[in-house]
Amino acid sequence: MKKYFLILFLFIAGPVVSQDLRTARKMVNELTSKTMWGRGYTNNGMSKAADFICSAFKAYGLSPMNGTDFKQPFTFPVNTFPGKMQVTVNGKKLSPGKDFIVMPKSTGKMAKGKFEQEDSVTFTNTNERVVAILKNKLTWSVAPLQDDFTGIEINKKAIKDIPLNFEIDIENSFIPEFNTANICGVVKGTAKPDSVLVITAHYDHLGGMGSKTYFPGANDNASGISLLLSLAKYYAANPQPYTMAFICFAGEEAGLIGSKYFTDHPLLPLEKIRFLINVDMVGTGETGITVVNATIYPREFSLLNQLNDKNKYLKKINSRGKAANSDHYFFTEKEVPAFFIYTTGGISAYHDVYDKPKTLPLTEYQDLFKLFVDFNAALMNK
Repeated sequence: MKKYFLILFLFIAGPVVSQDLRTARKMVNELTSKTMWGRGYTNNGMSKAADFICSAFKAYGLSPMNGTDFKQPFTFPVNTFPGKMQVTVNGKKLSPGKDFIVMPKSTGKMAKGKFEQEDSVTFTNTNERVVAILKNKLTWSVAPLQDDFTGIEINKKAIKDIPLNFEIDIENSFIPEFNTANICGVVKGTAKPDSVLVITAHYDHLGGMGSKTYFPGANDNASGISLLLSLAKYYAANPQPYTMAFICFAGEEAGLIGSKYFTDHPLLPLEKIRFLINVDMVGTGETGITVVNATIYPREFSLLNQLNDKNKYLKKINSRGKAANSDHYFFTEKEVPAFFIYTTGGISAYHDVYDKPKTLPLTEYQDLFKLFVDFNAALMNK
């Protein structure tokens, strides 16, 4: 924890009026560093990210939502890949993440043989219980369960000849109860502390695939955590009439597990939440933003557009209906008014090894910060 206080010293000097990009990039760089190992399930990546956020909340002056600790612990099952990750096809050693990915539900396997072609992209070896699928783009994910076969997805560009002869040596470790936590902090309201505005984002990502490859997750969702921390710092220095709450969820990539746990075990009364904004993948913005639940809450969506039109922050605000695609969803199911906001345009890296900080433009980062401050002020009738 002391290490993170030293890092955060660079991020807390001076009052915040708007978020400068240099500070935002330092945040993103730290969250996507090798030390954090993809903020996932091996090398204590998610735990290190959680400690970093807790240190930030404490340094900014937030209070723990439960009164004693920023962490809300919970567990869930997850399939992990901590060690060997070797695949050779037709004598060519493939590179993890770039040439192939292991299917998230795969069991570990050391085997070799020949694939039988099932169709133009699917190849199997039933004796070894191994399947391979050719893909134009490799997109990884997280699985909370384990199958009884081993699957690999191979970049079509990495394969020249068919039939396919293979050698694999893949290690997995299924964890029935992976320990993690949501990180929850508040800035108490000055006039109406029982009315709450909430900013949320997930801090977990995909972690590592083997011992040498990790998925940085710059846009998804180091960008959202950086924006949330910027807002937390601002509101800690500028308390509002309403209580401002900040929740960083774990387990989003495994199926919105952290936000489901919070809504089932809320640390504040859900009926006290005036509005919630969830941010996920907000590192671009060339073509604007999209607002999930815009059609459910037309008054708030109209307000957001009015503020944007007045101040010319974003090129466009796109409307989208209800969707179970991020951590706002279970709040919506509990009748908590909520938006999920993500930026559009720019880089296309998603759930791959190319979602790196050096290619993340943070195009509308500052404008989003200002728009959120204006929107929250309007909700409080300031």
